[in-house]
Amino acid sequence: QVQLVESGGGLVQAGESLRLSCVFSGSTFGDYAMAWFRQAPGKEREFVVVIRPFGGDTYFANSVKGRFTVSRENARYTVNLQMNSLKPEDTAVYYCGSRREQLFGAGYDYTSRTSYNYWGQGAQVTVSS
Repeated sequence: QVQLVESGGGLVQAGESLRLSCVFSGSTFGDYAMAWFRQAPGKEREFVVVIRPFGGDTYFANSVKGRFTVSRENARYTVNLQMNSLKPEDTAVYYCGSRREQLFGAGYDYTSRTSYNYWGQGAQVTVSS
């Protein structure tokens, strides 16, 4: 059974940086797309970024493009989300999600939470103005 554990959340001021990590276990990390979503109070969980296996393609939400970066460390079964120039509107619980992919498999909507089978418990990020 795949398990995901996030770490690295906290409270920062606007303009500062934070790094979130998600550790994967229970299967072969290199076969899984890894995504970050976030959910602010009273709002739907929204897509932030995905990093795919088999080449490491990344796709970012427009709201974070240019400020956030993502990387995967296949040897450590870890995906990292580096968040720079944080804004108060980035305040949310950040969730790591995963989905197994197959090389040359069918496409899917990587921005939809329903595309991911496994989720971590979430990490709170609070950005004060």
